Amino acid sequence: MPHLSIKSVFVIVSALAFAGCSSLGGGSVEKRAAKLSKGIQQAYSVAPETANRVSPMIIQNATQYQVDPLLVAALIRQESSYRNYAVSHAGAVGLTQVIPRYWQQNCPGDLLEENININCGTYIIAKYNQSAGSWKKALAYYNVGPTGYNTNRKMKKQGKRYAKQVKQHQQDLKSKL
Repeated sequence: MPHLSIKSVFVIVSALAFAGCSSLGGGSVEKRAAKLSKGIQQAYSVAPETANRVSPMIIQNATQYQVDPLLVAALIRQESSYRNYAVSHAGAVGLTQVIPRYWQQNCPGDLLEENININCGTYIIAKYNQSAGSWKKALAYYNVGPTGYNTNRKMKKQGKRYAKQVKQHQQDLKSKL
């Protein structure tokens, strides 16, 4: 039997725990996506076709960036209410409301294409979590940007309110699973 360091064992156990014990339970992408789809339909009144189409994308991208798929689903609910072609007054587009001029280097491609948009939004929230050190602060950054959050009291308050709303959407979804 090969010798594994404590650090190696921790990394392996952590990876297995994340892969198998997400908020949707274990199983295949298809099984977790079906469960997520039903939850999205019930919690957010999203059409079955839309929920069925985007749920596997949410699962795959959440897994790739180690983000809770329920958080990604809640973020989409907050940002666009699952309207793919939503465009904000600030120029943010798609399901996760990404501002192309800020993220075009990190997120190449058509941000109105659902999978590219979900991938980019999930990448952004994961990146913000890494720099902010918490999901709530990462959500606030997602809404007002790190600079706005850290330099403007009014924007910090807005970001915190936004994070609270997304977390509530996440709880609503969790209760329907």
